Amino acid sequence: MAENAAAPEVRPLVPHLTLGATRDQDYLSGSKCTKCKAVYVGPRMFCGRCSGAGPFEAIRLSDTGEVYVWSIIHQATPYVKAPYAVAIVDLPEGVAVNTNIEGIEPDPKNLKFGMKVKMFTEKVSEDREGNSYIAYKFRPV
Repeated sequence: MAENAAAPEVRPLVPHLTLGATRDQDYLSGSKCTKCKAVYVGPRMFCGRCSGAGPFEAIRLSDTGEVYVWSIIHQATPYVKAPYAVAIVDLPEGVAVNTNIEGIEPDPKNLKFGMKVKMFTEKVSEDREGNSYIAYKFRPV
């Protein structure tokens, strides 16, 4: 008896990445407390500022930001090429995301605090069922 295999899907690697019809339409999603207007990355059940239980408005976060702090990773698992640059990027909405920085050589002379960066997405892995996983990263503007 043959099993009905589900068609492979394209899935976001993290819940706060919303996938569009094309990679150019992908975006980071956030939540805004309708009571105090606090903004968060991803979905929320409670507000950390006003302690309210919502409701929360789903918002689209900016795809540009500034590097707040960065580091270069020199040792990684066998399937990850090192060295690579990572950073916390501040977005204009007042929230920050952890991310990889690509498009530059991972060298301290190439990374600056306050450096302007722009988000992009790409396929980073595939599971045994053929599902593709999309991650967001940033590169210098």
